[in-house]
Amino acid sequence: MKGDNHNLAILGVSDSCIANSYPGDLSVALAAFDAVLTLEKGKGKQRQVPLTDFYLLPGSTPHRETVLEPGELIVAVTIPTAAHAQRSTYLKVCERSSYAYALASAAVGLDVQSGTIRSARVALGGVGAQPWRSREAEKALTGQPATETTFRVAAAAALQGAQPREHNRYKVELAQNTLVRALQQVTA
Repeated sequence: MKGDNHNLAILGVSDSCIANSYPGDLSVALAAFDAVLTLEKGKGKQRQVPLTDFYLLPGSTPHRETVLEPGELIVAVTIPTAAHAQRSTYLKVCERSSYAYALASAAVGLDVQSGTIRSARVALGGVGAQPWRSREAEKALTGQPATETTFRVAAAAALQGAQPREHNRYKVELAQNTLVRALQQVTA
């Protein structure tokens, strides 16, 4: 891709479609904590959709960003109770302090018992074509000691599939450092 790709996604892209980074904050946090959306079309026609399935990657349908059907509305958001949600944080890095989209953000939650991470939730913003849940980072954290070394391994796992371009290559390191810092904050 030629031109300025400074704000474009590095996760969830393909050679045929390099999308903008998902611009929101709330959905990143909701993705990290297994939120489920209730969608309604007409009276009584409801369906449940996990937030991580709600947003679509550009792929072969770049004109569709969500699974919403015509006439459908989001009528409820449910976040299940979980031990990892008790110790959580959201960290956002942007170019200016207000009215700016994240260049990188991290929503994390950990259940830490006796220094060992029992369960983890990680979602990234500013780097994906959708709120980016990183099950790879969660797997790298679970069962490991809550240390900076573990956090750096998880951050590397989270960005392993990144496909940066010339002007957004910085996002890989920025997202990794943002995730490490968020994990450090939640365990401080």
